[in-house]
Amino acid sequence: MTGGHPGLVGGPVYLDYNATTPVDPRVAEAMLPHLTDLFGNPSSSHPYSAEPRAALAGARAEVAALIGARADEIVFTGSGSEADLLAVRGAVLASGGSHVITQVTEHSAVLETCRALERLHGVRVTVLPVDGDGLVDPAALAEGLDEETALVSVMAANNETGALQRIAELAALARKFGALFHCDAAQAIGKILLQVQELGVDLLTVVGHKMYAPKGAAALYVRNGVRLEPVVYGGGQERGLRAGTENVALAVALGAAARIAADELADGAPARIAALRDDLHQRLTAALPGRVHLNGPEKNRLPNTLNVSIDGALGHELLAATPEIAASTGSACHSGTHTPSPVLTAMGLDSAVLCADVRGLPARVRG
Repeated sequence: MTGGHPGLVGGPVYLDYNATTPVDPRVAEAMLPHLTDLFGNPSSSHPYSAEPRAALAGARAEVAALIGARADEIVFTGSGSEADLLAVRGAVLASGGSHVITQVTEHSAVLETCRALERLHGVRVTVLPVDGDGLVDPAALAEGLDEETALVSVMAANNETGALQRIAELAALARKFGALFHCDAAQAIGKILLQVQELGVDLLTVVGHKMYAPKGAAALYVRNGVRLEPVVYGGGQERGLRAGTENVALAVALGAAARIAADELADGAPARIAALRDDLHQRLTAALPGRVHLNGPEKNRLPNTLNVSIDGALGHELLAATPEIAASTGSACHSGTHTPSPVLTAMGLDSAVLCADVRGLPARVRG
């Protein structure tokens, strides 16, 4: 599903799927009854609550199935940032640990939560560097771990370059020191197959609007036995970790998106998308010989992500000159300031080309 989406008809070619995706019409159809007729509170015991309660349970099972988890290990949240907050803050406060480790190109939801823990609770924070491909060296993590480390948080895939971190290896190192491991998989879920048991993670963030569900639909995988401080206090919803009457419609949307993503992964979508990504790269290279440079790893990256620098062209100027394409300079240029990308800077790229990148193909294409 790509160009045929009603939200894309008549507009420029959309190449910003790493920022957000349109809502799949099948997802919208699944959630619609819970915005109209099926209004009951799933925590009530009367007949109006039966279908919402069953739908909530079904959605939880569908999200769990996508990542190889148990349904009772899925906690619905209102965003990926909230899921990251629950994981990072929740794990550190519940354990009483005094040290947390993350890495320099992590999503700001994780980095800012770590800084808040440092500021408000005196937690020691270690921010690991990355190499020229944007990857964390497992040896650097091993050196940073100690008996006070409560949590390690490293994302599965970078939103700008698509670089895939060595999560299983990093998680195994954390386990040796008794530390929990959180993985923000927002950018990777639905684009590649991820199974929590194979990764060895304790906590994993899932975000709906990166895989054709609405914004505001997200979840956190919490391995059974892991203790977290709640992110919202009150009733017992979501295992007592996130109080408030559940948004059944958004949970159902996330479940439907997870089910569709699982089907697409099984049907070979990653290989088809990678072929289109590589074709685009080859066409750019042929049209601009010697000027196109790939940022990040050539192979160990998301199948839908292409991040390139073009000699003699700044990203925002290039995109302004091509209104037929709706792309992005990644997280490089915030609010029109056109400042260098922190991700590319951390990878050691020359500041003269830091804003000359584009990325974000769809995660699925039919035909």
